[in-house]
Amino acid sequence: MTFPADCKYTADHEWVRVENGNIAYVGITDFAQSELGELVYIEVETVGQTVNAHAVFGTVEAVKTTSDLFMPVTAKVLEFNPALDDSKNGNPALINEDPYGKGWIVKIEIANPADLNGLMDAAAYQSHVA
Repeated sequence: MTFPADCKYTADHEWVRVENGNIAYVGITDFAQSELGELVYIEVETVGQTVNAHAVFGTVEAVKTTSDLFMPVTAKVLEFNPALDDSKNGNPALINEDPYGKGWIVKIEIANPADLNGLMDAAAYQSHVA
């Protein structure tokens, strides 16, 4: 299981990685995808909307269960990863294969970058799931 140091983590098993200023990517952690099993469908209907921290921004559906996706920080959803989008011949299993890379779920614009300070670093998240 991997815990990249360049990500911040939530207790709900989402990660956020800032790429440039207040632009970031959000996905589910390696731990989360391993617990869910093979992902078969991802739904995000919040593109263009500002979503409050801890609010639902989408869902992931695995063979056995469906889980809500929670926004780590208040942010505007800029893009849903087209590589995951079923309606565009996407492959939701990319999250299982590469949760921190090709399996990112949404690109966001963070409203207040200071909100990142309330999230866990890699070591704290690793302890959280141990």
